[in-house]
Amino acid sequence: MAGKTVSKSELIERASCARAAGQTVVHCHGCFDIVHPGHVRYLEFARRQGDLLIVSLTGDSQIAKGDQRPYIPQELRAENLAALAAVDLVYINPHPTASALLEELKPDVYVKGREYESSTDPAFAQEREIVTRNGGRVLFSSGDVVFSSTRLIEVLGQNPDLEAERMVMICRRHGIHRESLRDVIARFVDLRVLVVGDVILDRYVLCDAVDLANEAPMMSLTRLEDRTYVGGAGVVARHVAALGAKAYLFSAAARDEAATAVREALERDAVECHLPPSRPRLPEKTRFLVDTTKVMRVEDGQSSPLDCATEAQAVAWAASIPGGVDAVIFCDFGYGTISPRLVGHLRQALAGPPRVVTGDISGPRGNLMQFTNATALCPTERELRSVLHDFEGGLSNVAWNAMHHTRARHMIVTLGRKGLVVFDRQSQDVSDPDWKSRLLGEYLPTLADHVVDPLGAGDALLAATTLAMAAGAGLMPSAYLGAAAAAIEVGRLGNVPVDAGSLRRWLAGRLELSAPPRKAPTALTV
Repeated sequence: MAGKTVSKSELIERASCARAAGQTVVHCHGCFDIVHPGHVRYLEFARRQGDLLIVSLTGDSQIAKGDQRPYIPQELRAENLAALAAVDLVYINPHPTASALLEELKPDVYVKGREYESSTDPAFAQEREIVTRNGGRVLFSSGDVVFSSTRLIEVLGQNPDLEAERMVMICRRHGIHRESLRDVIARFVDLRVLVVGDVILDRYVLCDAVDLANEAPMMSLTRLEDRTYVGGAGVVARHVAALGAKAYLFSAAARDEAATAVREALERDAVECHLPPSRPRLPEKTRFLVDTTKVMRVEDGQSSPLDCATEAQAVAWAASIPGGVDAVIFCDFGYGTISPRLVGHLRQALAGPPRVVTGDISGPRGNLMQFTNATALCPTERELRSVLHDFEGGLSNVAWNAMHHTRARHMIVTLGRKGLVVFDRQSQDVSDPDWKSRLLGEYLPTLADHVVDPLGAGDALLAATTLAMAAGAGLMPSAYLGAAAAAIEVGRLGNVPVDAGSLRRWLAGRLELSAPPRKAPTALTV
């Protein structure tokens, strides 16, 4: 494996020998920082196009020269590429593009991902011209449907010592320290936060698996206990209140006992609500569990868009919140409470623009693209790819497209059990060309030691991250606190709010927070 990583002179010589022997030389180039499984398929596709596959990667000095990148050093990136059976030779390129290398290498085939097929990037246009001028062909990989996180992260995650060292590196680089996080949490009490979205009833039916039924090959369950939790935007508001902020909630509700019970539960948690009865019944999601394993989910509820009068009442109520709000959280679960018109009218009507606006969706009916000019968007990878109908491109490319169309400043993409990736613009100045063209990315591994129930992890992350940003924390410390809240949430059954005390106690046990930070956390630009 070590012999695969070569100098440029050896690379050119090996390619010349292969070509002299009648072999086809194939070349791929990229950063290969966070290696998506789609990239592995991309390299396997490239390998099938010839006899010798050369992969060049951009050196550390040329990758987004801010201190957030590269996350993984060039030597380790080269080592992980060399470990792939499809790759024959690896070269660390000291230049920002592959143009100079292509002039010398003159590959027979140059393979790029499908996202480059319609690219107008001048750097790629130059690479393409060089390849074709020297008699080569440019191909675009077909790729496969990809929802998982990163191949490289899976490999590294198998080494606990390396994982711990990496967490220390992340925290030091971004000024994430226990005391600074405690200071951020202490400032939550000064915040007023408006949550807008669909309230959902999350029902858990705890069962015992008896045996297969006699009449058909299906499982036979004995019902033991029913539990009902306030879900959707309701639990996000409960997280906000439990973490110490003043929470306000707008959602469409109904005139029935379930809606009354939800209102009472929210008011007990000090959430101030505006819940007009504009739908026949609250949406419900019922999950059947054997022990802690979910065996089936049944959804009950249709989308009920708000009428103009109800929207106007909601806007007037939000505008009347004393002193305005510091943050707004939009949660679109696809049941009709949120629309682009409501989002626009609410943001215009609030007394003074909120410092932070965040948005998230859940399920196929949520519309992430309606949250324009947001401070941060927090979708899952699956949701993000579904919204853009892009199941093949690299994750950073998909995130860039979403941020470009929504003009979001930041994006946090959750990867389930694998953690999350934080994307930030290289420049926060909208007049700077880098606002549109350059992203910084940082992978944050999962902080959960064990998972009992993944339900509600995204809601906890959204609430805690928003509060941290509104309290003045930087993007990465905010994402860390969000990931911490999610780790607490998945450690218990059901949609139970994470409170500030639990968060402080959890932070006290994290080893990566013990080392003194190299620099103070930078304030988030919003």
